[in-house]
Amino acid sequence: MPRKTSAPSPAPAAPAKKKSQTAGTAPAAVPETGRVDAATLDALMRADHGDPFAVLGMHHTGTALVVRALLPGAAEVELLDALGRRLCALTRQEDSALFTGAVPRRRNPFEYRLRIRWTDAEGRVLEPVVVDDAYRFAPLIRDTDLYLLAEGTHHRPYEWMGAHPQIHEGTGGTRFVVWAPSARRVSVVGSFNQWDGRRHLMRRRHECGLWEIFVPQVGEGDLYKFEVLGADGVVRVKADPYAFRAEVRPQTASVVQRLLPGVAIDETRRQANALDAAVSVYEVHLGSWRHGEDGRWLSYRELAEQLVPYVRDLGFTHIELLPVHEHPFDGSWGYQPTGLYAPTSRFGTPEDFRAFVDAAHAAGLGVILDWVPGHFPTDAFALAEFDGTHLYEHADPREGFHQDWNTLIYNYGRTEVRNFLVGNALYWIERFGIDGLRVDAVASMLYRDYSRRDGEWIPNRHGGRENLEAIEFLRRANFIVGTQRPEAVMIAEESTSFPLVTRPPSQDLQSGGLGFHYKWNMGWMNDTLAYFSRDPVYRSHHHDQLRFSLMYAFSENFVLPLSHDEVVHGKGSLIRKMPGDDWQKFANLRAYLGFMWGHPGKKLLFMGCEFAQWNEWNEAAQLDWPLLEQAPHAGVQRLVRDLNSVLRHYPALHQRDVQPDGFAWVSHEDAQHSVIVFERRAAPDEAGHAARVLVICNLTPVVRHGWRIGVPQAGAWRELINTDQAVYGGSGVGNGVLESEDVPWQDQAQSIVMTLPPLATVMLVID
Repeated sequence: MPRKTSAPSPAPAAPAKKKSQTAGTAPAAVPETGRVDAATLDALMRADHGDPFAVLGMHHTGTALVVRALLPGAAEVELLDALGRRLCALTRQEDSALFTGAVPRRRNPFEYRLRIRWTDAEGRVLEPVVVDDAYRFAPLIRDTDLYLLAEGTHHRPYEWMGAHPQIHEGTGGTRFVVWAPSARRVSVVGSFNQWDGRRHLMRRRHECGLWEIFVPQVGEGDLYKFEVLGADGVVRVKADPYAFRAEVRPQTASVVQRLLPGVAIDETRRQANALDAAVSVYEVHLGSWRHGEDGRWLSYRELAEQLVPYVRDLGFTHIELLPVHEHPFDGSWGYQPTGLYAPTSRFGTPEDFRAFVDAAHAAGLGVILDWVPGHFPTDAFALAEFDGTHLYEHADPREGFHQDWNTLIYNYGRTEVRNFLVGNALYWIERFGIDGLRVDAVASMLYRDYSRRDGEWIPNRHGGRENLEAIEFLRRANFIVGTQRPEAVMIAEESTSFPLVTRPPSQDLQSGGLGFHYKWNMGWMNDTLAYFSRDPVYRSHHHDQLRFSLMYAFSENFVLPLSHDEVVHGKGSLIRKMPGDDWQKFANLRAYLGFMWGHPGKKLLFMGCEFAQWNEWNEAAQLDWPLLEQAPHAGVQRLVRDLNSVLRHYPALHQRDVQPDGFAWVSHEDAQHSVIVFERRAAPDEAGHAARVLVICNLTPVVRHGWRIGVPQAGAWRELINTDQAVYGGSGVGNGVLESEDVPWQDQAQSIVMTLPPLATVMLVID
């Protein structure tokens, strides 16, 4: 037994050096000891050896079976068999951390272990521990998976990439796999090996540029990164691109996390996302919706207990979450992700996030996740220059850098990058039950000259400005999601007039549409916000802003968004955008919401807008919940609840959102009075009758008595919604039952005479 010592280097003395070999010949391993030549030893000690499995572990040397172990910090190493019997001691080679030895009386490889005495920081020799040697295990990745990963047709690369705790050959540990084709060497480092890149150098799989290793005794909760000796000779320590969990910022390590079991396809959820379904989305930033005690974030499970019932009570059908991918900077709101596969640890574990989604589903709510395949940050620990080359990004900044956000752009033309992103889309749907992905900044992906001046971008192969590789990627992603997980929807945040965004692509994915299910109607948002922000006295001159959206409303499958982007960065809250005194501001906002819920298209409203928060959104603070103690704010919230209720219960308001025959103008030309009237129609029944809802907007503060309106059907019409009702904070101007008259008006055979309340939207339905 070695004696304990406080000496800096307690290792046994190195054996005497062998005589030099004949000049001009390469030094060779000595069979009886397993010693390696000086160059190999130097490469191992510098962690610059590209094929460590060819040296370390158990090997035939021609005359003997030898074992080599690179163990920095070890004082003594012994070789044991599977039953724990000592076979021999391994000897330190020279002044290094390489321990070698020949196995006595053995010729065939066998299962073995190592008994190691480590030294602590003070140089003291510790009690022995028995470990499995990572270098005794054969490659784990199957040839079929290697082929599919290299080809870019492996729809679920996350099943192999990253860190996967498992039992392998009866031994518990974790399989690590990373893509770094140009790296000279890759090691996994972590809390289990003192972050020493020499301890677990990985095996290179030359077929597709992957590196892999199975590390025994490593399990869930262990911290890790990949230490990459790049093609440029620079050592970088990188978080795992496929990590399922990460440390809470500002720490950046990945965390070993099991892959959650899959979620079955749910036909109920598929129907809730359909084009003819009532869809009303509550958009949320989890970190600022509500805080806990002392201003802390609520956890995923606390949000499941508080946010989910709140959204359900208001009648929304879906919750949309600003990105929950791991990200280092709170102020990015998640739009600069460094861990696309990891739900942010700010609010809990992946299991906790899964519990949140399950709670939403149990409450009848779908969950839509903001997804960011358009760019990624330049943080040194993340994807940038991952293996010493521009692996995930373009090398040329004219193709690979967003000046607006100081972020990098994925190389969508690279097979493995497409694999990484498409697999990620499926991952959130299959492993967490996400009902849809809202794809951020699609316009920035579609155009090579997005936010660039002449000379700052490179045309495509045809000389055009379209990003052909990004277009093909989006088609592929939407096609795979649509065929693999038909219950989920893909939603584009696309701000241009790019054609066929929500139309299917061709079979070969080389033409046709992009294949999204829905697209945010940014034109509607900009026009209507501009209109309602104007003083009513000037609205007659801008009447087209109110009606122009109906010129293209059915060219795509639209979502009408009043999102976070409209209430931040000095833009002010929705209520502050409204003109007039406080009464008029609230009346305008209520009329706007009524118009929005009556207009064709699915609805999306950002948190805080449902009760007319005065302050613009601040990601560092919670919503101004005490405002609900004031009647005007509570009135707006009640209106939103009622609008969602009628949206769900009256098919005319949602069933034909994307079809022209679900809408008809009654009166759109009355710019002088700022009055518009239109009808929404459901699908005809067997008798050919279609249920209708009539929407009337009076967008001036003038009460208009005796106002005649043409109606599409004879009968008694009643108010379904009146945004001027006293319960909402309005003046209470309303109508009783309105019997139609045989008076032709506005190209209708029947008409009614009613009072138009001031700054209000009224919905009428026939009894």
